[in-house]
Order: sequence, then C-alpha cells, then structure tokens
Amino acid sequence: MNTEIKLNTEKLPRHLAIIMDGNGRWAKKNGFLRTIGHENGVKSVRTVIEACTEFGIEYLTLYAFSTENWNRPKFEVQMLMKLLIKSLKKELKTFMDNNIRLNAIGSLNNLPTEVRKELTEVLEKTKDNSKLTLTLALSYGSREELISATKELCNKVKNNIISIDDIDETVINNHLYTKNIPDVDLVIRTSGEQRISNFLLWQIAYAELYFTEVLWPDFTKEHLTEALLSYQDRERRFGKTSEQLK
Repeated sequence: MNTEIKLNTEKLPRHLAIIMDGNGRWAKKNGFLRTIGHENGVKSVRTVIEACTEFGIEYLTLYAFSTENWNRPKFEVQMLMKLLIKSLKKELKTFMDNNIRLNAIGSLNNLPTEVRKELTEVLEKTKDNSKLTLTLALSYGSREELISATKELCNKVKNNIISIDDIDETVINNHLYTKNIPDVDLVIRTSGEQRISNFLLWQIAYAELYFTEVLWPDFTKEHLTEALLSYQDRERRFGKTSEQLK
C-alpha cells in the first residue's frame, strides 16, 4: 500500500528524533557479526534522511552513539568510529547537494581525534545549508547534558552574570546542546524496545512516542510514513482539553 500519498504535509513534525535500535539483533537474526548490522544500519540512515528532505521535515535528530555505548566491546566501538568517519566522508556530497546542515551534540571531546577532525570539517562545510538540520547525538547522554547545563548556570549565578530569578525554561534551553533546535515533536524507536534510554529527556517533554518492532536495518521509507501517519492521527493538547483546542 502506498501510504505516502495520505500524508498531510501541513501536519508533519517539525522535529523528528529517532532511537535507531536493533542493528545487533538484525545481525544475529541473519547470521552475521554485529559489525555487519551496523553497516546495514547506515543504509536506513540514508533512507530516512532522504525521506525527511523529500517530506519537508526541518529537523532530524539521530541517536547515533550514547555515553553508555563506550562500555561496549572495544572492537565494536572502534568499528563504529571507523564507520562514522567513512559515512561522514561519503555523505558530504549528499549533504551539499540536498542543502542539509549537519549538527552534532554530546560530549564530542570524548570522540577519537580522527573522528572529531572529520566531523568538524563536515560541520563547517555544511553550516550554511538550510533545508534540513541533521543532528547526530554522539557520545550523548541527556543526564550528562542536564548536569553540564546546571553547572554552567550555577557558575553564572556565582559570578553574578545572571540571578536565580532569571532562570526559566528559555534560559535552560539556551544552555543545552540543542539550544538552537526546537523541541522534539515525534520520537521513533525501532526494534520493539519501549524506553527512552537517556535521550533528549528535556526536549521530548511533550513529544509523541512511536514504537515499532522493525529492526533498524530493515526500517524503510514506508515504515517512516506509517509513523508519520500515526503522529498525524493524534491530538496534541499540551495540557489543555480537546474542547480548548477547537
């Protein structure tokens, strides 16, 4: 079924965030090493980016590597870093041709030097692109992000740069990694898991959540469309009643 034609372009999420889960299980299911699962997951990343550009979604954030992922086997981590470098080099032309700006959030200083070098280069070259902002959450953990913001605010209060009474949602937003990005409208998690896993905890306060059994390497444009259709069928009240929205 061609579900794409049913999408209401006026009701698309402005900011879509995806927890890309299931690469390892996909590999095991198909008799491959986990590393092959990650390599095939890159194909789904490309598919989703292209679809978001086509649909007109402005912001896409992908949970690429969490702070907890550093605890994985050393070989797997090294392979993921090499895959990241390879992907950045390969996709730069696509970013430029499709007016995509790359952004990155997380404890980026923890990334290997070669990764930071390649990432910085792509960030710089795509900084003026404006059709889609693609944010990679790398070495990212939301609790760590909130701790960092809290420390920065405490330091500013201590040094009389701001007062405690100045601190509101806007000020906190401006001290997060995502300070120039709107709140998330829709979160998709693949592989059947139904948890947030320390991902954008502040930014998804009023986001719609969509969980699918599909493993990430199998996630297609049609699966994305199904998630968007589900989003469009929901009533987003932000604490109000249905009657207030009419």
